Amino acid sequence: MSQSHLLLRLEAPLMSFGTTAVDHRRPVQPWPPVSMLTGLLANALGWQRSDVAALDALQSRIRWAARIDRAGVALNDFQTAQLSAYDKGWTTRGVVEERGGGPNTYNSPHLRSRDYRADASVLVALRLEPADQPPTLNDLAAALNQPRRPLFLGRKACLPATRINQGLVLAADAVAAVRAAVAPDDGAAPALATVYFNEGAGPAVALAPALGQIREHDTSDERRFAMDVHAGRQRVYEIVARGGA
Repeated sequence: MSQSHLLLRLEAPLMSFGTTAVDHRRPVQPWPPVSMLTGLLANALGWQRSDVAALDALQSRIRWAARIDRAGVALNDFQTAQLSAYDKGWTTRGVVEERGGGPNTYNSPHLRSRDYRADASVLVALRLEPADQPPTLNDLAAALNQPRRPLFLGRKACLPATRINQGLVLAADAVAAVRAAVAPDDGAAPALATVYFNEGAGPAVALAPALGQIREHDTSDERRFAMDVHAGRQRVYEIVARGGA
């Protein structure tokens, strides 16, 4: 039976599909985590970070598949900044951030190592389970067309280069939806591209080998929004690109 899916085009000069962070290092992974998709849609809807119950509920409903049309190039941004106790800055919540700590805490520079994918393009198909609870796919599509808050792809500096909402389609599952969609002119043929999907978004794993070689990834893609951390283990499946190792 066909189900309705929303297609999203994720494309930008720089994108950040963040994964588990350790200390100052901010690595990325090849697919968009469900927490990032949740945040993107929540920004479009105008939700706040404090809307933790709504964010958790939306995240738990998302069944997604991501087709890697253009993998892009890995890029690392190593940042240093000499901070003082008197530095202030605006936050996304409109509140001035002030620093604390003794004088010796500012003797060394502030370090960050952030990874990105440059010039990548990814097509996502998602549906919501249950489908009839708000927000619906139609609500999400309308919000992406007229977002209530600025949209970015992983980090605030990663502004989308094209229209995100690519419309609603009918398909048996999210994997079928991305495989049936037309590829960009410089992308791989849909049947040959790598596809990632989460539990429940594609065919039963026992049947999935008919689509190609399958790899399994144990991840921490979900965010516990009340604690502002990633937690738990989720399984993501990869249909390896035809001809890939």
